[in-house]
Amino acid sequence: MAYAFPGAGALDYFPCQYGTSRLLFRGPRRDLSGRYIAMLGGTETYGKYVPHPFAALIEAEIGLPVANLGCMNAGPDVFLNEPAVTDIAQRAAVTVVQILGAQNLSNRYYAVHPRRNDRFLGAAPLLKSIFRDVDFTEFHFTRHMLKGLQAASVDRFEVVAEELRSAWVARMKLLLSRLSGRIVLLWMADAVPPMPSRRSDLVRGPTLIDAEMVAAIRPYASDYVQVVRSASALARGTDGMVCAPLEVTVAAGLPGPWAHQEVAAALLPALRALL
Repeated sequence: MAYAFPGAGALDYFPCQYGTSRLLFRGPRRDLSGRYIAMLGGTETYGKYVPHPFAALIEAEIGLPVANLGCMNAGPDVFLNEPAVTDIAQRAAVTVVQILGAQNLSNRYYAVHPRRNDRFLGAAPLLKSIFRDVDFTEFHFTRHMLKGLQAASVDRFEVVAEELRSAWVARMKLLLSRLSGRIVLLWMADAVPPMPSRRSDLVRGPTLIDAEMVAAIRPYASDYVQVVRSASALARGTDGMVCAPLEVTVAAGLPGPWAHQEVAAALLPALRALL
């Protein structure tokens, strides 16, 4: 297990920007003047606490620049709100799009920050009318808010969950159609996409995503790669991750170096077939 206090010796993500986007991505910044691969995703794609995330591993194997466009706690909205980023992905030889959870997107019931999608901005009147017994001023993050709604009423929460599922499918179709190129959809989690259920699970995998939703967006991509973290990768825990002692709990919930190696190995055949 590797720890580093912030400051000297801490993992340097070399934050950088691309084009006119105000978003900060993991660097060093890649030269995108020639052929390159783009990776869109969230915290896992970014590679939080991981010295060599799967984007860097793939770059070393294929020999083309790989632009890591992973954003911390991203939802589809962060990419749809940044035309400069979708333009970069559209011009890529191949774009990998990580399947993200459905909680971090604006919808009929609540709004999220356009760039920091995990930030809960406020509840719509419709949501307040459904949950009159909930004080929404207590929530600052989407996951905390959804857990609060589920605790207040499982049945009423499912109304919100169904809206999120519908909005996610529509938003993902829009994002993939804007890329209009060679796209590889990536599922990376500790289990396969679950079958639709009457009770939503806010703990496992990309939040609220099920197999039916993945199937709905699959035709918009050239290929689909499904990676379930192996028992050996899970057993490694935070081994090889670089974080401060106070961040170990957070790091334990994220894929470590061995999981990133598994993702890279699974993606390589699909990428080579499309290049």
